[in-house]
Amino acid sequence: MRHVVLAIVSVMLVIPLVASAAPATDGSKVKEATRQVESGARQIGRGVEETAKGIGKTVVEGAKHTGEKLKEAGKETQPKAKSAWGKVRDGAVAFGQDVKDFFKRLFR
Repeated sequence: MRHVVLAIVSVMLVIPLVASAAPATDGSKVKEATRQVESGARQIGRGVEETAKGIGKTVVEGAKHTGEKLKEAGKETQPKAKSAWGKVRDGAVAFGQDVKDFFKRLFR
């Protein structure tokens, strides 16, 4: 990315130098060369734009994928959490029943 920016800056610095040299040489050749440099700079600019769009799409799609994976992970943990709660509840019920049975036996 730095190389692209450096190339664009270099091209922009060369254009005024080429334009100032125009009176000393044939004007049509200089204008043609200047157009060629400008065309190249536009193509580099489009390349940078396309690269930025590609990076943006990558970030968006990566975020979507991560969100889906988190959603799936949440769904996978729900049944385990419910079964863990069920086990705790069953254990508490069993403990209560044991205490009840203990006092029944104690007072018989």
